[in-house]
Amino acid sequence: MSETLPQTLSLEETVAFLESAFPQMDAGGRTYHLVEVGPGLARMRMDHHERHLRPGGTVSGPSMMALADYALYAAILASLGPVALAVTTSLNFNFLRKPGPTGLLGSARLLKLGRRLAVGEVHITGPDGGPLVCHATGTYAIPPGA
Repeated sequence: MSETLPQTLSLEETVAFLESAFPQMDAGGRTYHLVEVGPGLARMRMDHHERHLRPGGTVSGPSMMALADYALYAAILASLGPVALAVTTSLNFNFLRKPGPTGLLGSARLLKLGRRLAVGEVHITGPDGGPLVCHATGTYAIPPGA
């Protein structure tokens, strides 16, 4: 990416905002953990939990979708600041490999941060990196004045 993106919120500030704006993400126990933010990026870990598995012993698509959406939103927040009404307008997923019953790591990177739209991608791997299990792209609408 040629443009330099700002970093408005620290890791601690981004976590605090996510916890206050989206307490439902921790319903049933906390499994999503923001571990890094920077200019235009965020890394989020999803712990292994039985509720994320589907028949066949693999992590479900909806669990990976939530990880990607949440990580990309965190990257936007870290760059823009606490904008609760930045909303997902589209998400696209390519499931590349079947992950085993394990936690996952979502690495989000903003490709463009404009005044009205943010576009980014998320690479989902096993908890220690390794082969890509899912590639996601997403677009978010940014409210006027944000």
